Amino acid sequence: MIKTNKKGSLVVISGPSGCGKDTVCNKLLDIKDNVWISISCTSRKPREGEIEGKHYYFLSKDDFEKKIKEDYFLEYACYNDCYYGTPKEHIKKHLDNGEDVILIIEVQGALKIKHLIKEALFIFILPPSMKELKERLINRGTETEDKILKRFETAYKEINELNKYNYVVVNDDINETALKIASILKAEKCRVDRIEEIYLDNIEEKMHETLMNKKFINKDIEI
Repeated sequence: MIKTNKKGSLVVISGPSGCGKDTVCNKLLDIKDNVWISISCTSRKPREGEIEGKHYYFLSKDDFEKKIKEDYFLEYACYNDCYYGTPKEHIKKHLDNGEDVILIIEVQGALKIKHLIKEALFIFILPPSMKELKERLINRGTETEDKILKRFETAYKEINELNKYNYVVVNDDINETALKIASILKAEKCRVDRIEEIYLDNIEEKMHETLMNKKFINKDIEI
């Protein structure tokens, strides 16, 4: 009998702003059970259509810095002049329940997690091309030209950190990208290092019985 670790995986998903991380992860919820997406906190203002407690927990800069001092975050970073952070609460509970916990965070935060939690899984989502990424940022219509340029420059720096991740997935189709990530999570459950114990009771006796069984031995065969 083989006993495996049933605990969920901590999965860090990163990618340049505009690559479709949130959309892909929401699609993942539709096609895979036992997945929970951690909701980050941010000090930036909500974009049109964003809902408190669904997309982010929106905090003032002062409140965010207060929570930093209270050791509220698993990790946090400043990205494009705004704070982003992952609350510690609830993560352990979901992992212990066998759920894969998804952290959608930028590269700075991901590298902090990599240092803290060696067994975490890291997936980087790429846009089909940098031209496509620029068009997505422009078409969102939520930011000024200067901010779009800054995000685009940051994207190049983030892509240079690809070698710090376990997997890379190009998001040229939302459904296909979500299916690929679901396949990665499924494969991770089969890793050898998830095996905790192997019980081989009376294995020598059982092997002897099998070899001596007349069904498997033909006395007429000469060796």
